[in-house]
Amino acid sequence: MRGFHMSKQVSTDGVKPVNILAVETSCDETSVSIVRDGKEILANVVSSQIETHQRFGGVVPEVASRKHVESITWILEEALEKAGLQPEDLAAVAVTQGPGLVGSLLVGMVAAKAFACAMELPLIGVHHIAGHIYANQLVHELAYPFIALVVSGGHTELVLVESEGQFRIIGQTRDDAAGEAYDKVARALQLPYPGGPHIDRLAHEAVEAVTLPRAWLEPDSYDFSFSGLKSAVLAVLNQANMKGIAIEPAAVAKGFQDSVIDVLVEKALRAVQAYGAQQLVLAGGVAANKGLRARLTARCAEAGVPLLAPPLSLCTDNAAMIAAAAFLKYRRGQFAPFDMKAEPLLKLEAWSV
Repeated sequence: MRGFHMSKQVSTDGVKPVNILAVETSCDETSVSIVRDGKEILANVVSSQIETHQRFGGVVPEVASRKHVESITWILEEALEKAGLQPEDLAAVAVTQGPGLVGSLLVGMVAAKAFACAMELPLIGVHHIAGHIYANQLVHELAYPFIALVVSGGHTELVLVESEGQFRIIGQTRDDAAGEAYDKVARALQLPYPGGPHIDRLAHEAVEAVTLPRAWLEPDSYDFSFSGLKSAVLAVLNQANMKGIAIEPAAVAKGFQDSVIDVLVEKALRAVQAYGAQQLVLAGGVAANKGLRARLTARCAEAGVPLLAPPLSLCTDNAAMIAAAAFLKYRRGQFAPFDMKAEPLLKLEAWSV
């Protein structure tokens, strides 16, 4: 059985609810969710592996894969129980196809395929970043075209969403993603993993900031670069250590965060104006950063730009966002074959509906 692929348009006229069960295992969260009609979350079960990976100072791919194998079955059962549904109440099964850690992706892929095959349900492969962007659909009304600022541990991108499910990347990181830079700077400051929340907290406690550079790149570029900023932080710490000078970690954290946020916010607003976007949509794990949310809120208010941001529970990896994006494919009858492969380097534009 190869499954369903590019079938005819599916009716979503509201007579029968469309309940999509989604699986997300792209990194170190195991999650299963059931979402009705692309907007109503009936269940969103997430099992985090943070405590497991903290001792290593980062995600260990092999360990993450094993943890997904241990968790996926009971999480799937719990999602159905929380939603109060039986498998026959489902319309489709969605799963993160990529990008992500290949071992982690494979666990979710096998589980979703097995469930969909056993229940004779269509299968939908979902791009992880499309999920982050459409997490906003679960709580907001989206107006096209909009600019999405995607900021996470593995991605920092400006995406023009011209119409539903049509993506064009107009800017991306040339080296480290913002979240990756946060973790590296946190490690240099001897803060626990994951470093983002600790840097954010220290930055808010700081009374002054260490002056650090901003990487604006070419005048017309929407790309980002955080590797030089990370190196500048290490240089400040090394020089202080060599001179025997005590340097306040909070001041370093504030200087680093201010530099990251300045570039993210200003480039995002410039993109909104240049492309005539109706909204600025924030997405990704770093969207939970209080400093970023506060600065974006203030600057968007000044510029008269509507800002959408998901609640903190939908910023980090979760399956509800995968179900929300999957609904776009479901309505068009764009189902995946059962020999669909996990694609750790899957391109967002290639996934467009």
